[in-house]
Amino acid sequence: MDELTHRSQHRVLYGDTDAAAVVYNANYLRYFELGRTEFMRDRVCTYREIEQLGIILPVTECHIRFKAPARYDDLLIIETCLTELKKVSCSFSYRILIEEEASKPRLLAKGFTTHASVNREGKLTPLPTDITQKLQPFLAIPSSPQG
Repeated sequence: MDELTHRSQHRVLYGDTDAAAVVYNANYLRYFELGRTEFMRDRVCTYREIEQLGIILPVTECHIRFKAPARYDDLLIIETCLTELKKVSCSFSYRILIEEEASKPRLLAKGFTTHASVNREGKLTPLPTDITQKLQPFLAIPSSPQG
């Protein structure tokens, strides 16, 4: 399944942290977006290209399970997998990790997002065939889309 996992990196900005000096919880959804965007860019096409086809992929469901805090200047690893591909929706799972000296990466958070395929009027619209054909080889078969 490792070849199905896309990895991105992100260095935590000072502005990503809260008064407790840890990454503010909502920023993990931004990290998921970064991972998903780079997954699509590297394996299928850019989101801009999808939007030029008249398709928008809004988040319809999301879940995050926090395990440990990330802090300013940490270099995060964002692992992204496509876990579900349907006619008018898709789901991705994510793991946010941090490298630690002399040990394996530590899991900070995990979760998933589900996206509907809609047109500019907000009506459900099938994902374009060429997009689904390019995505199909990267589809992981998990027990659930919850990472």
